[in-house]
Amino acid sequence: MEPALLKELLETLYDRYNRPEFIADDPIAVPHRFTEQSDREIAGFLAATIAWGNRRSIVRNGHRMMLLMDNAPADFVRNASPHELAQLASFAHRTFNGDDLRDFVVALRGIMTQYGGIGAFFEQRYEALHDLRPVLAEFRRAFFAGPHAPRCEKHLSSIERGAACKRLCMYLRWMVRRDDRGVDFGLWRRIPMSALYLPLDLHVGVTGRALGLLTRRQNDWRAVEQITARLREFDAEDPVRYDFSLFGAGMDGYFKDDDGSIG
Repeated sequence: MEPALLKELLETLYDRYNRPEFIADDPIAVPHRFTEQSDREIAGFLAATIAWGNRRSIVRNGHRMMLLMDNAPADFVRNASPHELAQLASFAHRTFNGDDLRDFVVALRGIMTQYGGIGAFFEQRYEALHDLRPVLAEFRRAFFAGPHAPRCEKHLSSIERGAACKRLCMYLRWMVRRDDRGVDFGLWRRIPMSALYLPLDLHVGVTGRALGLLTRRQNDWRAVEQITARLREFDAEDPVRYDFSLFGAGMDGYFKDDDGSIG
C-alpha cells in the first residue's frame, strides 16, 4: 500500500476507535472505574497482566479482581492482611491463578513502599535513562525482588529474554498517552509519548504484516522495535496512537483470521 493511502487508513481507523465507546469492551475499562491515580495504576497493571484471550473474559475477570480487592485496589495493595490476601485464592484467568494474584499484590506493595508507586518508578527511571527498554528490564527485576513463587514470573514478560512485552507496552500506553479522546489516561507526564513502543500481539502482528509495517516473522522485541519505527514515520511524537488503528483493522474485518481476541 502506498504510504499516503496507508496513513489515511491508519488515521481513519484511529478516529473510529479512539473514542469513549471503545472503553466498555476493552481491558482499559477496569482502571476507568476509578478516579484516583494510585487506583488507576494498580487496576490498570493488573488488568493488563491478564490481557490475553477473549476480551469479554478479560474485562469480566478484571472487574472480579477489583471486587476481591474491595474495589479499592491501592488501599488493598498497601494494607491487606494475610487473611485478606488468602481470599484472592479463588481467582483464575486462564493460567493466572489466585496464588499468582497474591504474589503480584505483594510485589506491587514492594514497589509502592520503595518507590512511591508504579508511575513514580517508571518516571524516575525514564528520566535517568531516557529509554524505556532498560526501564522495562529494571522494573521486572524490582518487581520480583521480594519473596514470590517462581511460577508467577511467567506472567511478567522479560525484555532481556527478547519478549515482546505486549502487556507492559499496553499498560504504558494507557498511563502515558494523552489526547482529548478520553480513552488513555496520560497520567505519567514525565515520559514522552514518543518513547512508547507498540503493544504487539498475534493479531496486531497479522495486521502489521498485511499492511507492510512488519516483515519480521516472530512476534518478539525486535519485531516491536521494527513496527514502532515504521509507525514513527507517520507520527514521530505519538506512534503508539496507531495501536487503535491496527486493532480496528481486525475488528473491521480487513483480515479474516483476526477474531477480536487479545493475543
